[in-house]
Amino acid sequence: MTTLEGFRPITEVAADERSRIAFGKAGVHKDDRYAVSINDEGAILLTPLASIPKRELMVWENDELRASLFRGLADAAEGKVQKLDWVTADVEIDEEDE
Repeated sequence: MTTLEGFRPITEVAADERSRIAFGKAGVHKDDRYAVSINDEGAILLTPLASIPKRELMVWENDELRASLFRGLADAAEGKVQKLDWVTADVEIDEEDE
């Protein structure tokens, strides 16, 4: 088994009748997601992915927005919060629970 720089051999596997290969011995778990790449020699590279909803992508593409969000989360963790009367919600808040 040949190795590429930074990779180590784990096991040898064979594809089943539907061309599937099990990667459990490599640490892959149910519902893990991977980007699949292949080079000219046929070596396959699986890169772990974490998918996010498209509506959240703007947070990771906009440094200023992400910094603001992290500042807000830090303030909330420190208890630096206050009620904003202009914020509306679809649920009623029981004043006794506050």
